[in-house]
Amino acid sequence: MSDNSENSRARGSGWKNVYETLRNEILALTLPPGQLLDETTLAERFNMSRSPIREALIRLAGDELVVTLPNRSTIVAPIEVATFPKYVEALDIAQRMNTRLAAALRTDADLKIIARRQKEFEAAVRTGDHLQMSEANKKFHMAIAHAGRNPYLASFYERLLNQGQRMLHLHFEYLERTHDGYLLTDEHQLMLDAIAAKNVDLADELAHAHTRQFQDNFINFMRENYTTDVSLAPLKAAE
Repeated sequence: MSDNSENSRARGSGWKNVYETLRNEILALTLPPGQLLDETTLAERFNMSRSPIREALIRLAGDELVVTLPNRSTIVAPIEVATFPKYVEALDIAQRMNTRLAAALRTDADLKIIARRQKEFEAAVRTGDHLQMSEANKKFHMAIAHAGRNPYLASFYERLLNQGQRMLHLHFEYLERTHDGYLLTDEHQLMLDAIAAKNVDLADELAHAHTRQFQDNFINFMRENYTTDVSLAPLKAAE
């Protein structure tokens, strides 16, 4: 292959490296909400033209991780605390429905995949790397969703999990600081056990409790670190 062909392919795929690097930094909060992402500065950082930088930013906008302002500047998407109640309400519904369906419809093959994802999550927790933990958490819950055999609910759930990854990072930090990190793996194991037993009602109850724990810890973190005026309605009890 000629040098020109190699250079052309590198230019064509260069945005992927930029996208993956910026995505990881945004999810890990290394790039904080509201951070300006200047194309010229990024082009210098990655030693490439602005075209692949722009493509990466477009992809990140599709993931709702960056926002383009009216003046055409791009910033890291804010974490909207004011809309958190609506977000967690949707997450609760999606989590409960997908977990219920998994308990009712899972196969032995599904169960093996969910169990493997749980082991991967436990390994990620031991590393203390919040990005690895959030990615492993998403894979665990999506394995449950796929076992539920409803691609529409699974797709909706995946979108919510993606949107919540930065908030989950803060949730992990709170659990580690309060020494409640065991809840992460214990709650997942209980959900796995309920699905294995095909106990639909228990799976529903555990999924709801899992969402409530995430909500409570995220809000506690925000109260301690950013504001003294966070007031959110509690989730309704599982029916």
